[in-house]
Amino acid sequence: MKIAVIGAGAAGCFAAANISDHEHHEITIFEKTAKSLQKVKVSGGGRCNVTHHCFEVPALLEKYPRGKQLLKKTLYSFAPSQTINWFENRGVRIKAEHDGRMFPVTDSSQSIIDALMDELKRKNVSINYHKSVQRIQKIKEEFIIEFADGTSYTADKVLISCGGFPKPENYSWIKELGHSIEEPVPSLFTFNVPGNPITELMGVVVENASVKIAGTKMMEEGPVLITHWGFSGPCVLRTSAWGARDLADKKYEFTILINWLDNLSENDWKEEIKKIRQNLGAQLVIHKNPFGLPKRLWEFMMWKNQVSDQIKWGELSSSHQNKLMESLLRDRYEVKGKTTFKEEFVTCGGVTLSEVDPSTMESRIIKGLFFAGEILNVDGITGGFNFQHAWASGFVAAMGLGVVK
Repeated sequence: MKIAVIGAGAAGCFAAANISDHEHHEITIFEKTAKSLQKVKVSGGGRCNVTHHCFEVPALLEKYPRGKQLLKKTLYSFAPSQTINWFENRGVRIKAEHDGRMFPVTDSSQSIIDALMDELKRKNVSINYHKSVQRIQKIKEEFIIEFADGTSYTADKVLISCGGFPKPENYSWIKELGHSIEEPVPSLFTFNVPGNPITELMGVVVENASVKIAGTKMMEEGPVLITHWGFSGPCVLRTSAWGARDLADKKYEFTILINWLDNLSENDWKEEIKKIRQNLGAQLVIHKNPFGLPKRLWEFMMWKNQVSDQIKWGELSSSHQNKLMESLLRDRYEVKGKTTFKEEFVTCGGVTLSEVDPSTMESRIIKGLFFAGEILNVDGITGGFNFQHAWASGFVAAMGLGVVK
């Protein structure tokens, strides 16, 4: 049986690596670029955030803004524990970090890539590069795949696992097969605040902050990174994932409120200030930061609220106290635009899930056609959840394409 896999990303390669080799299968992966597993390579700063240390599926499902109905099937079939076992059985030990993200102990994505490529090689899976699909037709029991270079390939089964596309027109060849597409918009992007002086603090990280989209219930907690274009870090990326469609509708112009002291409420602040004025009254405000904020950010707050370098805590006026409270608990920024990174682009949108059988990943419209990974209308927040969807959907698709060992 000839099986064609469209896309040499995480889902496609993992599916090909798990198709049974008890029977004779000729498995060929077609990749439109010159390289395979590019997202795996760059993920986590080149370390590859393989999955997340969240082993209870109900809790895991809450990390996905879209796709829960399908994930209820796939994640029970292949959860993070199975991901860890799969790679460790191939010599790649996996570790968990304090925030739950999981990486190879080598801290190198190449370990993950090598494990996958070794398995593909063992199964005689071939990868053909520079193969951009133009059209797929099913004629009787066979699929005819036509490529942009004028060549074609005939297969008995096809897995589409080519990742998400940024534009609706990129899905035209899938629509021609009879499938409908949920309009794609970016997920996991940073917030730009062009011209705002806080961007001069690029590189500063606040580990325990919260970001709220003003006028909505959307709010996330966690690390916030200040960049030369605005704000990034897990907290911002998670907020962008949950708000992907709403923020697209706003054309990426909206207001955010940052609480730089996420463990403090307004009442807590007032009590804390009383203690600080009593205990640190003779200390200069600029030199005595009792909240554990990065020095550069604290100094920026002094500048922003016109607190003199010579003012002591005991001399800080009520007006300045209130201004500081607003800046630290409800710091307001006007976002105008976003930044996404091509290699780590995640799409909200894709193939409509009601048209795919989650127990096999086979199309409900065309027998023998399968889907896996980001091409589906599934996306998770940052932290290893998108890769877990890739492994899980790829594994389930492999079971449908051929019995898994």
